[in-house]
Amino acid sequence: MAQNDEGSNSKEQDRLLPIANVGRIMKQILPPNAKISKEAKETVQECVSEFIGFVTGEASEKCRKERRKTVNGDDVCWALGTLGFDDYGGAMKRFLHRYRENEGEKVNQERVDNNSGELEERPIGGSQPRNYNLD
Repeated sequence: MAQNDEGSNSKEQDRLLPIANVGRIMKQILPPNAKISKEAKETVQECVSEFIGFVTGEASEKCRKERRKTVNGDDVCWALGTLGFDDYGGAMKRFLHRYRENEGEKVNQERVDNNSGELEERPIGGSQPRNYNLD
């Protein structure tokens, strides 16, 4: 393989989800004795990676227009709805809400554990949106 081919193949692999993770997720829905071909895993890997890039790009564009440098979960939910994936957007909003509640509970429990039962006088971190820096 030529040097240019190796470099472009490396960049291609960098944008894809790890194939082992894709295979593990695919197996969760199948019967225990089912097999998944390498070709099937690679096809799904390409599709989900493209989908994630598509949605993230839309969320990023929204942030750029709003002069923000950080994409958060709410931006991803908005992008899903804008792109016509309303069912996914609704499910993602519910997941995000539960995630934030659980994170808040974890933070509260850690503060209780660390302070012998006394809560710190600070806002709960779990109630804040998760942010992903674009820089």
